[in-house]
Amino acid sequence: MAWRPRRRTAIAVLATIVVLAPIAWFWQRSLVPGDLSPMEMGFADYGGGPATHAHHGQDVGTLTGPSGPADVVVDLVARQERFDIPGRGPMDGITLNHTSPGPEIVAKQGDLVQVTLQNESVPDGITLHWHGVDVPAAEDGVAGVTQDAVQRGQSHVYRFVAKDVGTYWYHSHQVSHEQVKKGLWGVLIVEPTANDVVAAVHTYDKVRTVNGGYGERRVAAPGSTVRVRLINTDNGPWAAWVDGAPYRVVAVDGTEVNAPPEVSNKSVLVTAGGRVDLQVTMPQGSAIRIGLGGGPTTLVIGEGNAPAGAEPRERVDLLSYGKPAQLGFDPAKATRVFRYDIGRRPGFLDGRPGLWWTINGHQYPDVPMFMVTEGDVVRMTIKNTSGQVHPMHLHGHHVVVLSRDGVAATGSPWWTDSLNVEDDESFEVAFVADNPGIWMDHCHNLPHAAQGLVTHLMYSGVTTKFHLGGSASNQPE
Repeated sequence: MAWRPRRRTAIAVLATIVVLAPIAWFWQRSLVPGDLSPMEMGFADYGGGPATHAHHGQDVGTLTGPSGPADVVVDLVARQERFDIPGRGPMDGITLNHTSPGPEIVAKQGDLVQVTLQNESVPDGITLHWHGVDVPAAEDGVAGVTQDAVQRGQSHVYRFVAKDVGTYWYHSHQVSHEQVKKGLWGVLIVEPTANDVVAAVHTYDKVRTVNGGYGERRVAAPGSTVRVRLINTDNGPWAAWVDGAPYRVVAVDGTEVNAPPEVSNKSVLVTAGGRVDLQVTMPQGSAIRIGLGGGPTTLVIGEGNAPAGAEPRERVDLLSYGKPAQLGFDPAKATRVFRYDIGRRPGFLDGRPGLWWTINGHQYPDVPMFMVTEGDVVRMTIKNTSGQVHPMHLHGHHVVVLSRDGVAATGSPWWTDSLNVEDDESFEVAFVADNPGIWMDHCHNLPHAAQGLVTHLMYSGVTTKFHLGGSASNQPE
């Protein structure tokens, strides 16, 4: 009968609709608006505290650094151009003042720093984020949140006080997963000591470097004390150690460690975006070698031959390293308690199929916004069940680690702004909400952030006029 083929066709069409309709719905739902305000992202998570409303009040652009004469004045010109990696040859990338890394910025504690960033020829626009420096919100350098990307022919001025001694760095926060890798970064040191040695590790298109070169040797007198400032500008963690002498871990992410003991035959982890300062007394009659994650990229300090050791099996555990000290606040009196559960699931992101990161079961941009009021004591549990390691970075604040996998911290207060969270690992951290603004809280494996592993810490009464996308083409990751 003729009706039978028609019936089979109708059934096939209906079955196709039943299968494709949910896929089409999820595809449509995944599309990210091309002009999205951070104020409209996701949903509010008040952490068990009173509801706050961030849609009316002070604009983030007014939360600027102080006026008046600057103590440190730096002019940086960004260019898309070819530059040379000593020992490895030329490459195409992005420079600041014709070099990558950009000029090292040095300030004394309390200095007012003024940096003028000019974009001469970078087509996607640029910004500068002061990684680990708790600047006023307007100076944070995040495209679409605290400013518009600086387009070709434009400039932008950053002003902030270098209030905390320590090791920091700066980098683009516009298309950052591409621009940082291509060279738009540099080192910032507040209150350097006489015998500082910087070891900033960066990979340019599979070429791994230290301080922009293939390797480096620095001079230091026998018996002198050297401070080695380790900086990880890459997307994954690596271990550092010292061959030829014992050492102390004297600072983490710009904060001094209390009563650090001497260690030998141990490595220390430096996560993506993180900084660790080591103190070494130079031995008599030989050099030392700083292992930087293995491979040929190393730093040698001193005269003569340096031992060539392998990565130690044991590692310094910052959870129990050093001695306890006062925090300055009581985490037990938290007014907001949040969870930051990192997962992964198949689906669509902006219409693209794949495996995508989730925060508390939600996918970007429909993720929780952590809402706080100035003065809140905040506790947060960061749990990772995504199958990969994530270096988590909260802008504008340092957090103190309270526990890892339920084991309480017993050593020096472990203050950090870049926390390495392994798969199946959980950290509880705490901080005081003392820097009003809208602050990114994201994975510093920058491709992960570009794939949606990002949310915001939002203060009550603070708003922003800037948009992701839009006419400025703001793309913070």
